[in-house]
Amino acid sequence: MAELQEVQITEEKPLLPGQTPEVAKEAELAARILLDPGQTHSVETPYGSVTFTVYGTPKPKRPAILTYHDVGLNYKSCFQPLFQFGDMQEIIQNFVRVHVDAPGMEEGAPVFPLGYQYPSLDQLADMIPCILQYLNFSSVIGIGVGAGAYVLSRYALSHPDTVEGLVLINIDPNAKGWMDWAAHKLTGLTSSIAEMILGHLFSQEELSGNSELIQKYRNIITHAPNLANIELYWNSYNNRRDLNFERGGDVTLKCPVMLVVGDQAPHEDAVVECNSKLDPTQTSFLKMADSGGQPQLTQPGKLTEAFKYFLQGMGYMASSCMTRLSRSRTASLTSAASIDGNRSRSRTLSQSSESGTLPSGPPGHTMEVSC
Repeated sequence: MAELQEVQITEEKPLLPGQTPEVAKEAELAARILLDPGQTHSVETPYGSVTFTVYGTPKPKRPAILTYHDVGLNYKSCFQPLFQFGDMQEIIQNFVRVHVDAPGMEEGAPVFPLGYQYPSLDQLADMIPCILQYLNFSSVIGIGVGAGAYVLSRYALSHPDTVEGLVLINIDPNAKGWMDWAAHKLTGLTSSIAEMILGHLFSQEELSGNSELIQKYRNIITHAPNLANIELYWNSYNNRRDLNFERGGDVTLKCPVMLVVGDQAPHEDAVVECNSKLDPTQTSFLKMADSGGQPQLTQPGKLTEAFKYFLQGMGYMASSCMTRLSRSRTASLTSAASIDGNRSRSRTLSQSSESGTLPSGPPGHTMEVSC
């Protein structure tokens, strides 16, 4: 009887018709990124414990992308639609990500005891060095929304050497004035905390339209088991100090900054004012049409392309292709000089979508994207 021989069969993953090995490898990497559950950590700080989730592995000579969410949200409900967007995978495979949850905002967070002193936004910013020290990260590119944009700005003012760039969505750098306080108190007499936060996150037009997105986030906030914690974060936001930005002064952001706001969003005026106070050679202003109060939720494609463009300006993602904004759209670059904080006459450069690339312009520009 003939001796049996062992034969080892190696199964190879079949390629789809017309799919090259390079494309298959990229698709596999994108799938692996999307399925990455992340590693959640907590670290003690002088102002209490803070929780954050890390995705990916550190890349040599590249900063981490660090996000900070707005009031009423956590990192998932604020940023997941953006970071799970298809075109974003090209970015996140090149950077490690750190998603910070404000204290008491993480999933499953216990309700703070009655009388708990919640950190101020300044103190939340002072927690970030503890996170970076724990992870042994030396620099970041920050992406913040609303209250999170304020926190990252405050951190960048006190630790400018560790911040390579900032994407600030819906930032209001000003403290509340007396009129704001009166309006806030009056609204509090007739509206619930959940409704006030929804009015902070979304425009009145969006809330009146009651789309599926609004229904989803109204349900998330109204029925949040940690709503008492959310109210504490909300109170800290409303008690914020003025960042005192001054164009040409000592108090300013020294890194490249991209300011983002939706057309007719609740914070449009505040972001426009912030743009007038920052260094025009370091600041880009992106006003997004049809995006409402939360561009990262409603227009992740537009924001992804703008973020790629921002990273290219910083010397990263040089080989990335601009596809979404350059197809069937018009990109406008408006170079504007501001005198005494007022908007002056501007020169607008428009380029049709047929060229396949975004127009390049001088530093410090306004990029209005319509579609």
